[in-house]
Amino acid sequence: MTDENRIGELVADLREGSMEVRRAATDELGASGEAAVEPLIAVMLECDNDVRWYAARALVQIGEPAVEPLLRAMHAGEDRDFRRYAMAALAGIGAPAVEPLIGVIEEGDPDLQPFAAMALCKIGEPAVDPLLRLMRHPDPAMQERAVLLLWKMGEPGAEALTAALETGWAGKQ
Repeated sequence: MTDENRIGELVADLREGSMEVRRAATDELGASGEAAVEPLIAVMLECDNDVRWYAARALVQIGEPAVEPLLRAMHAGEDRDFRRYAMAALAGIGAPAVEPLIGVIEEGDPDLQPFAAMALCKIGEPAVDPLLRLMRHPDPAMQERAVLLLWKMGEPGAEALTAALETGWAGKQ
């Protein structure tokens, strides 16, 4: 676990360091765990896309503890570039982000849905079963979103979608 002062130093390295310094800071921040999540999100909210990229990489290394704080920040802010990098971090985190991202799809927020959809498609296989489950949603619009996401996902989603449709699974409660 890295202390708060060291996390501050590493975040400063992300902002101003050479590529080599930034890479080292990314790795150390990623190994710092949950204590680094909020400072990394803060730097993503206020810095340029280069810094966002390094911060997102560190958040991917931290994993599941970063999921909810990233989603809260995406809800609170409107910066599309921040949301893009946050989405990339969520996609990189993978399976632990699937259910919270499904929640964003279910909420119906038109500003966040495209980002959640992109992340789910990039996550791939771990998102298939939750999307198949979403095909059973009572709202036909939600069913359609699930179908489109599975199709857009490519091979893992399209195969599962085809099998579900062939067995008549879709739309059944």
